[in-house]
Amino acid sequence: MRKILSFIFIVFGLQLATAQELNCEVIINAEQTGQANLSVFKTLQRALTEFINQTSWTDVKFQDHERINCSMFITITSFEGESFNGSIQVQSSRPVYGTSMITPVFNFNDEQFGFTYREYQPLIYSQNTYTSNLISVISFYVYTILGLDADTFELQGGAPYFEEANRIVTTAQQGNSQGWRGADGQRSRFRLNADLLANTFAEYRTAMYEYHRLGLDVMHEDLLAGKEAIAGSLEKLEVMNNRRNNSLLLRTFFDAKADEISQIYSGGPPINSNALMQTLNSIAPRYSKNWRNIQ
Repeated sequence: MRKILSFIFIVFGLQLATAQELNCEVIINAEQTGQANLSVFKTLQRALTEFINQTSWTDVKFQDHERINCSMFITITSFEGESFNGSIQVQSSRPVYGTSMITPVFNFNDEQFGFTYREYQPLIYSQNTYTSNLISVISFYVYTILGLDADTFELQGGAPYFEEANRIVTTAQQGNSQGWRGADGQRSRFRLNADLLANTFAEYRTAMYEYHRLGLDVMHEDLLAGKEAIAGSLEKLEVMNNRRNNSLLLRTFFDAKADEISQIYSGGPPINSNALMQTLNSIAPRYSKNWRNIQ
C-alpha cells in the first residue's frame, strides 16, 4: 500500500536518483493530419514517455509496483512547421487493496492543446519557469494525477500536488495559450485546478478518499461495508451538487466512475438501492442507463 503521509515535502524540478512516480503510456495519433508517419510524431511520443516516466516529480520514494499507472492520448489535428494543435485525453488508475482489481481515478479530455515542438529538443520541467506550453500542459497533468491519487489514500493528501499544478497555471499564462485562464471555458485546466483547490467543492476530495480508501479498499473483507461507504461518498457529492449544480469535478468523477459504480451495485449484499438510484439520477442523469443495472 502506497503511503501518502502528512509530512511529505516535495522537491520540484529535480532529476533525483529515486524511483519515479508514474508508469505512463503516451500515444500520439496524427492520422487527422494525413501525415501520421512523419518521424516527428514518433520522436515526440518517445520524448514525452521518457520525460514523464524518468523525471522524479517529488521526493517520495515509490517502489516499482507502486508507480501510478496512467496514459496520455494525444490527438494531433493539424500542424505547420513546429506548431501543433490537437487534444489530450488523460487517464489514471490505482489498484484496489486486497484484490487484483484496478479502479479508474481520473478521465479528462482537454481540447485546448496547442504547442510548439522542435524535433529532439530536450524536455525539462523547472518550477516557476515557463519553458513551453507542451511542458506546462504535461507537467500540469502529472501533478493533477499525483494529487488525485494521493487523495484516494489520505484525506486531502493531494494538496501539495494541486498547489504545484496551480503554480504551473499561473506561470503558463505568460505563454498566451488556451486553457490557462478563467475566460477559457468551463473545461479548462484553469477551471479544473481552481475547483480542486476551492472550498466550494471540498466534498469532491472527501468523496474521493471515502470512495476508495473506506469503500473499495475494504470490500475484500466486508463487501457490504464497502458498498455502504461508497454510497455515503456519493451522498457527499449530492451535497456539493446542491450547492453548485453540474460542476466540472462532478462530471469528471462520473466520466471515470459510472461504469464501475454500476458494476459494484449490480449484485452482492443489498443496500437501500432506491435511495442510491435517486441520488445518482439527481447528480448524474447523463448516466441513467448505467443506474438501471443497480439492484
